[in-house]
Amino acid sequence: MKVTQHIENANGKPLFSFEILPPLKGQNIQSIFDSIDPLMEFNPPFIDVTYHREEYEFKELPSGLLQKKIVKKRPGTVGICAGIQNKYSVDAIPHILCGGFTKEDTENLLIDLDFLGIDNLVALRGDALKNETYFKPEKEGNEYASDLVLQVSNLNNGIYLDEDLKNSAKTNFCIGVAGYPEKHMEAPSLDSDIHFLKEKIRNGAEYIITQMFFDNKKFFDFVDKCRTAGITVPIIPGLKPLATKKQLNLIPHRFSLEIPDDLIMAVVKAKDNDDVKQIGIEWCIQQSKELVAAGIPVLHYYSMGKAENIKAIAKEVF
Repeated sequence: MKVTQHIENANGKPLFSFEILPPLKGQNIQSIFDSIDPLMEFNPPFIDVTYHREEYEFKELPSGLLQKKIVKKRPGTVGICAGIQNKYSVDAIPHILCGGFTKEDTENLLIDLDFLGIDNLVALRGDALKNETYFKPEKEGNEYASDLVLQVSNLNNGIYLDEDLKNSAKTNFCIGVAGYPEKHMEAPSLDSDIHFLKEKIRNGAEYIITQMFFDNKKFFDFVDKCRTAGITVPIIPGLKPLATKKQLNLIPHRFSLEIPDDLIMAVVKAKDNDDVKQIGIEWCIQQSKELVAAGIPVLHYYSMGKAENIKAIAKEVF
């Protein structure tokens, strides 16, 4: 079922969803099931599975020269989605990226997803490689998320890359895209970011999931700006509870967002990371309750494969 249908069928009741990471190469899918099992009591209608593109590493040879090696540390997104749908009978939503894919690669991936009965996906540009300052698209690949959305939309209309195909089957993907309440780190302003977000909607995206935020006012202001710009699709807030002191510096740097001073000071005064984890849970509970009271249709949690804190939050909210 499509995400938009899940929202319609809920009749105003808030839905619980979450995102997981594929395990590191060498681990098995049971580690994923172990992180999902504790959260199933909250009846998630869908679970997102992230995609991680290739990375470059340099291995020193006996000669002393460095050999460039391509590695993919977290493979398995498509297989995990199939496993989730088979085991739990809920919709699994894979992330798909521009980075690391040609348009032909993307089309073949979409065909696989369609054959597996996957109805939803989240279309993202993806990050630059670690050795790149700015994102560089694959040769013959999509440069922007809006281009990727358009390719999926074309396939939904039976338009394949091979123009000679006749009577081609149409896919029926519900396309989600990312939104940034505090703007994407590369955007010159929030208004310009929303301008390009609207282009993704025009190209066929049907819902938005936001980057994490810790101040609900930033989310509400973002929604207001989107509605003023003419964006009418559901906007799902993405939430993440703080868990360690290190995240005070890591998260703002990595995701270009602000953490409220009250939360910062509470974490700074915390005795250890166990205390920080409890602070993060309590803060996220209050965020969640305020969002539910405002009539937000779905709350989406970034679990990072850790179920304990998300379960503690969900018990108080759902």
